[in-house]
Order: sequence, then structure tokens, then C-alpha cells
Amino acid sequence: MAALSASDQADRLSRRRARMLPLLAIIYISQQASYFASSPGDRAVDHVKVGAWVLLSLVLLAALTTKGFWLRSREVRDMIDDETTRAHRGDALGWGFVMAILTAIALYFVAMFEPLTAREAIHAIVSLGLAAALVRFGLLERRAHRDA
Repeated sequence: MAALSASDQADRLSRRRARMLPLLAIIYISQQASYFASSPGDRAVDHVKVGAWVLLSLVLLAALTTKGFWLRSREVRDMIDDETTRAHRGDALGWGFVMAILTAIALYFVAMFEPLTAREAIHAIVSLGLAAALVRFGLLERRAHRDA
């Protein structure tokens, strides 16, 4: 089987990213349901759960804010990160920021009726902001590939 050219690799990886980001956001948010469903505790398993959330959040944030595909050649990563992708990323990060702010405002009002810990509030703000950015970026990239 012949090796793919750098541009073919970049196109394939870009399409894969467009398919995977919304799916990753759905998986990420569905995992948060287990966090909020269980009562907060100070057990070792609770620390592992929060640590896993922090690590996954950081990896998803890095994938969103960088060219991604860190194990690929610089040439392929540069091709993946074209002007359209950078514009989509900026738009997605804007949506994520707006979602984080709206979540914070909603939690402010929720806290009037139901006490929230700082951890719960931070968890919700980060999770919803990051998920919104992932979904928006993935949808914009999918639309760009469909229209191309």
C-alpha cells in the first residue's frame, strides 16, 4: 500500500477531527452526569474521579487550542491548521467562553435556592464551556468538509 502524501494525511486527519470532536463532547458531558449524580466525598475514588476529569479537560483543551495530532509531522500539522480551521477554532472558543459565562450566571441564580460548592460550580462552568467549544468547532469543520 502506497504511503499517503502529506496533504492526503492532513485531509484525512482533518475529517477525522471534525467527526470526533462533537462525539468527544457528548462523551465528556455524559461522564459529568456520574460526577453530579453521586454525593461528593473525600474518598480516594473521588479524588481519582476529579483527577481524571481535570486530565481529560486539559487534553481536550489542548486538542482544541493547538493544531492537535502531536505525533504527526510538523508539515501535516501545519496543513491541518489552515486559515479556515483557525477561524473555526476562534469562533468555537468564543462560543465556549459565552457558554461558560452563561453557565456561571445560571449557577449564580441556582445558588440562591440550592447551595453549591465552589468545586461543583467550577466543574459545571469548565465542562459546559469546553463542551460547547468542542461541538461548535467540530460542526464548523464538518460543514467546511461537506461544502468542499
